[in-house]
Amino acid sequence: MATSRDVARLAGVSQATVSRVLTSRGKVSEATRAKVEAAQAALGYVPHAGAQAMKTQRTHSVGLVVANLMNPFYSELLDAVTRELDAAGYRVLIWNAESASRREAIAAINERAVDGVLFSTATERLLELQAAVDKGRPIVLINRDVPFLKCDTVTSANYAGGRLVADLIVGSGRRRIAHLGGPQDASTFRNRTHGFLESLARAGVVVPADRIVKGLVTHDDSQAAMLRLLERDEPPDAIFCGNDYLAYGVMDALRMRGIEPGEDCWVIGYDDIAPSAWKSYDLTTIRQPTLSMARAGVAMLLARIDAPRAPAQHLEFPCELVVRATTPGVVAPPSEPGAA
Repeated sequence: MATSRDVARLAGVSQATVSRVLTSRGKVSEATRAKVEAAQAALGYVPHAGAQAMKTQRTHSVGLVVANLMNPFYSELLDAVTRELDAAGYRVLIWNAESASRREAIAAINERAVDGVLFSTATERLLELQAAVDKGRPIVLINRDVPFLKCDTVTSANYAGGRLVADLIVGSGRRRIAHLGGPQDASTFRNRTHGFLESLARAGVVVPADRIVKGLVTHDDSQAAMLRLLERDEPPDAIFCGNDYLAYGVMDALRMRGIEPGEDCWVIGYDDIAPSAWKSYDLTTIRQPTLSMARAGVAMLLARIDAPRAPAQHLEFPCELVVRATTPGVVAPPSEPGAA
C-alpha cells in the first residue's frame, strides 16, 4: 500500500507539504497542491482517517440528529445540511432521535469521535445535552430552542407564525376553530401553539379545549384526530396544524368524509415543505426558510468547532404566510419580521 512518503517522493515535495495538502492546513501553492493530488491519484493513496485525526485533532465528521424522517421536513433539512457540510469537506453521521441515538450522538462528541453535532430535535429533558454544552462541546440546535441552554440555535419565528395564522382566521369570520399540534416539549410546536391561541384570545376568540389536540406526530395521528372532530354536531370550519405533515392527515380525513379541504373547512399547515405546493394538497401554510436555516446552522457549527468557548448565538429567521387552495378567496397579510 502506498504511503504519504511515496506521494511526497513522486510529487517531488517534502512529506510535510503532503501533510499540509491532505489536512488543508498551512499555505500551499496551487501548483504544488496539483502535483500532490496528481501523485496521490496515481498511487491510489488514501489517508488513514484515524491517523489524520490524531495529527489534526479533527475527524472532519459531524453528527446530525433528526426525528421522524417520515416527515418530509426532516428529509429536506437533512438534504440541505449534508450539502453544506459536504462542500465544507465534512462527512455526516446521522442519528435517529426516536431511539437512544440522541445519547449516542452526545457520547460520540464527548469521545471526540465527531467534531460537532447538529440537533434538529431536542428538549430540556435531555440532561446529557446540557452537560455537553457546559463542557464546551460544539453543538448547534437547528429548528429547536431549549430554554436556559446556552447553546447556538437557529430557528424561525414560530410564535409569529402562529399569530399570522390566527390573524388570517379571525379576518375570515370562521369561528368553529380547531388546532392539532405536536408534542409541546418541542419548542417549535409549543411556540406555534402559543402564538396561535394567544393571538386568537386577544381578538376575543377562544378555542374550546376539546378542539385542541396536542402530542400528535404522524399523518395517521392527525387523520384519526380529525375524523373524531368530524363526528361532532358542529365540526370545525378552520383548523391550524402544527406542521404540514399533520395537515396532510387532516386533508385526507376530510376527503374520506367527502369534504374537499378549503370549502367547508379551511386547513392551514406550517413549514411549506415541497409537497404542500403540489396540486393534490395545494396547502396554505407558514413558510420557514429551511435552506437558509441549514446554511446558518452549519456555519455556526464550524465556527463553534474553531472557537468552543465563544459566546452562544441565537439566530431567528422570519416566516411568511403562503396562501393556497385550502383557504380560498383570501390574500396573505404582510409577514411579521420576528416573534412578538
